[in-house]
Amino acid sequence: MPDNSDVRSQLREAILRGVYAPRQRLIEADLAEEYGASRFTLRNALIQLASEGLVELQPNRGARVREITVDEAIEITEIRQAVESLVAARAAEKVSDEQIVFLRQVGDDMRAAVDRNDFMRYSELNSTLHSTLRDIANHSASTRVLEQLHGQMVRHQFRLFLVPGRPSLSLPEHLAIIDGVCARDPEAASAAMGIHVGSVITTLRSFAEAPALS
Repeated sequence: MPDNSDVRSQLREAILRGVYAPRQRLIEADLAEEYGASRFTLRNALIQLASEGLVELQPNRGARVREITVDEAIEITEIRQAVESLVAARAAEKVSDEQIVFLRQVGDDMRAAVDRNDFMRYSELNSTLHSTLRDIANHSASTRVLEQLHGQMVRHQFRLFLVPGRPSLSLPEHLAIIDGVCARDPEAASAAMGIHVGSVITTLRSFAEAPALS
């Protein structure tokens, strides 16, 4: 029988993939059977996911997938702006020659993906770039914070991906981040990251002003 960490990891991954929709009820008996876990183990996993902001525990009504409002998403991204700027600066201080070659290739691949209108590939490269910067920075506290924030932002990141022209706008922002890190210029890398995440905040604010999607 899987332990609590296994069940939590599997359930977390399912929520992040969209297997369970925002506000969907998470019925303990059904999930315990699905994951081959005891009700006790399942309940502990839900409590841990609630502490991450992915699940909402309601008195006498059980658990459901937590829906993050646009206003919350903006606040989360404001925190991310500060932390990711720190990560970019640290990466610029620590980047190796080999890592510079890799980052330059990521930038070239991102440019090619936009030229081909291959936005799924561009999204993958976006994730690769940000995760690579975290690896280079090797700042464990920042990585923990960003991983938790990412989990809460999945639905809104999908909406960002669907905004027409968004990849073309974000490409030069990403290339500026790469330039700053590869130049080993912490101030330039931090400023470029701040501008990039700031543009995400601007787009999220446009969601708040737009009519709700059905």
